[in-house]
Amino acid sequence: MEKIKMENKIVEMDGDEMTRILWKMIKDELLLPFVELNTEYYDLGLPCRDETNDKVTHDAGEAIKKWHVGVKCATITPNAQRVEEYHLKEMWKSPNGTIRAILDGTVFRAPILLSHVKPAVRNWKKPITIARHAYGDVYKGTEYRVPEKGKAELVFTGENGASFRETVYDFECPGVLQGLYNKDSSIESFAHSCFQYAIDTKQDLWFATKDTISKQYDQTFKLIFQDIFEKHYKEKFESLGIEYFYTLIDDAVARVIRSEGGYIWACKNYDGDVMSDMVSTAFGSLAMMTSVLVSPEGNYEYEAAHGTVTRHYYRYLKGEETSTNPVATIFAWSGALRKRGELDANKALSDFADKLEAACINTLESGTVTKDLAALWEGPAPTVVNSLDFIRAIRADLEKRL
Repeated sequence: MEKIKMENKIVEMDGDEMTRILWKMIKDELLLPFVELNTEYYDLGLPCRDETNDKVTHDAGEAIKKWHVGVKCATITPNAQRVEEYHLKEMWKSPNGTIRAILDGTVFRAPILLSHVKPAVRNWKKPITIARHAYGDVYKGTEYRVPEKGKAELVFTGENGASFRETVYDFECPGVLQGLYNKDSSIESFAHSCFQYAIDTKQDLWFATKDTISKQYDQTFKLIFQDIFEKHYKEKFESLGIEYFYTLIDDAVARVIRSEGGYIWACKNYDGDVMSDMVSTAFGSLAMMTSVLVSPEGNYEYEAAHGTVTRHYYRYLKGEETSTNPVATIFAWSGALRKRGELDANKALSDFADKLEAACINTLESGTVTKDLAALWEGPAPTVVNSLDFIRAIRADLEKRL
C-alpha cells in the first residue's frame, strides 16, 4: 500500500532507557512502514539535555507552540544518584515540568480498558480522566527547616503599595516551614483547558479542592472556574447535555469510588499527581494509561503516563529478554497522529491512528500480552511474549486492518 502522507510536522521528543528502546521498535514496526512520518526531532535523552544545558527541552517546547502537536517519550528526571551515574553538569529539572510551563497546559490522563483486566473498584465501567493542574503548589514551593525558636511571617509587598504581613506561627521549638503560590493566569488556563477538553470529549467535568479550609488559596480556584464556566461554557455544556460541578475533594473521592466512571475529574497539582496514580493502579497498570498535555491555545503534547522502566533497561543492557508493555507509548503516537490528522483535515492519518489503537486492543484481547498484564489477567491464561514479539503481533493485526 502507498504510505500515508503528512502535510505538517509533529514534534518528536525522544527519551531515555527502556522507553527509548521501545520508541525505536514502535517507529520501525508500526509507523514507518505505513506513514511518511513528518517530524521535527528533539533528543530529550539525559545525555543530550546535559550537553545542551537543557536548551533542547526548551526548544522542543517552543516547537510544539509552532506545530501545535508533539509526542514525547518518557524521560529521566535526575536525582543525586542519576547525576553521578550520568556524570551530569547539574541536576536538570523535569522535562515534563519545563514543557508544561512553556505551554501553560493541563495534563489529562485516562486508562485504556480491557475486558480481561478488571478494575479493583468493581463498579467502574468507564474510564475516569484525571485533569491535573501542572503548575505551582508544592512543586514550586519555598521551604525552610526552622532551626530554633522564632516567628515565621507571611509577607507581601505590592508594586503599587499594597502590603500584607501576618504571623504564620510562633515556633517554640525547631520545625519546618513551607510557602506555596499560584497565579490567576495559570488557574484561568487550567479552567479553559478543562472546559474545552470536556466539550471535545463530551464528558461531565468535576472540579474538587478544599475551599472550606483554604478560604483564599483553594477558593480562588473555585471562583475562577465558576466565573469562566458561567461566561464562556455554560450554554455549550447545556447543549451537549454534559454537566460541570464543584465539590470538596473528600466528597469527590467518595463519589468517584461509588461511580461507574465516564467523566473528567479536575484536580490541583498535588491532588492530580496522587489521584492519577490511584486511578491508574485501580484500573490495572500505568502502562495502560494515556496522557496528553492540552493548552488553551490549542497545543497538544502526547506521552505515556509511566516512567523510563529503568529495571527492564538494566536487564536489556545485560542482553536479557524483557517483556515491557509499550501500549501507552503506542497510544501517545496514535493520539498525536490523530490530532495532526484532525488539524490538517487528513482523514487517512486519523483513520490510521484509530486502526493502530484497535490493533493494540485486539492483540491484547486475543490473549497475547506482556508480563505486567499477565499478573492481572482474568479468564483463559494469556500468552506472554517479549516486547518486540508483542509489537510484531500488533503489526500483523494492523496490516489486516489496512
